[in-house]
Amino acid sequence: MLEVLKEIVLATIQIFNEAAIYILFGFFIAGLLYIYYPKEKVVKSLGKKGFGSTFRAAVMGIPLPLCSCGVIPTALSLRKQGASRGATLSFLISTPETGVDSIAITYALVDPIMTVFRPMAAFLTAMFAGIAENIFVSSEDEASDIDSHQCSTCGNSDADNHTHSHKVKFKKAMEYAFVDLVGDISKWLIIGIVLSGIISAAIPKGFFENYLGSGILSMLVMLVVGIPLYICATASTPIAAVLILKGLSPGAALVLLLAGPATNMATILVIGKEMGKKTLAIYLSSIAFMSIFFGLLLNQVYSYLGVNVLASVGKASEVIPGIIKIVGSVILAGLMAYSMSRRKRHCGKQE
Repeated sequence: MLEVLKEIVLATIQIFNEAAIYILFGFFIAGLLYIYYPKEKVVKSLGKKGFGSTFRAAVMGIPLPLCSCGVIPTALSLRKQGASRGATLSFLISTPETGVDSIAITYALVDPIMTVFRPMAAFLTAMFAGIAENIFVSSEDEASDIDSHQCSTCGNSDADNHTHSHKVKFKKAMEYAFVDLVGDISKWLIIGIVLSGIISAAIPKGFFENYLGSGILSMLVMLVVGIPLYICATASTPIAAVLILKGLSPGAALVLLLAGPATNMATILVIGKEMGKKTLAIYLSSIAFMSIFFGLLLNQVYSYLGVNVLASVGKASEVIPGIIKIVGSVILAGLMAYSMSRRKRHCGKQE
């Protein structure tokens, strides 16, 4: 028992060490996006109906570091600002399925093929759902009431009529990235990395390949597991990487990486209530169908290129010197501890 526990701890530390510097980089870019590409600009560009707004919503959602629950208020705000149903649904899917932080950690823990394929699949899934929504759901109830919006830098509700210096904006971006965002994601990132350590230590190599195979059955299992599960795009990545090492096909891992972050029971209930049962059906069926489709396609890509995914998983992070990884791990661990304690104190004061 002690030996197994030791293996879990060592595997968890190793995964954290490999991912930390990439996660920090992802947070840094996310902070810049938050200030220089804020929600009010997103809202303005999605005001028109049609294919164009659906396309822009899918593109805008790719880099934003919002999870499946965190994206809901932003998406509903887009609806109230006049965004089409298709654009709203497109944004709801592409945003939680990937982000700059999850793209960075995918490169660190998996390989360049998955790093490119994952956001591409998220974008096309979002487009598919958005177009289906515009075609099959009536647009009679399109939102027309316009809400006020806040400045991302200072919170002022009059976001259009004042500006801030780049110094002030950069400071706010870093505060958002390394305090607010780290606080939002730390709990789930810790859970994801610890689960990865448990899987790494407890499940024998070749387990999934031997019992589920590399075909559609393993993908359906990942779909069933991923849809109700609450896990963010970043936290799901180390789990997927370890599952691949245990014999899961890259295509099945992609299904988990798409379906897991995009959906959970809370999101499903909110979409059904706020946008209707037809939209909910399109949302779930689009994610299910496209995840399986891209999972099968990804397996073919690896096969065609002759790439052994087991030999490539985690190799990209080897270009980072060991001392840099350790420094990154210490910094990230410190930021996570500070942000979580700060949030706990803040919640205590509110109570």
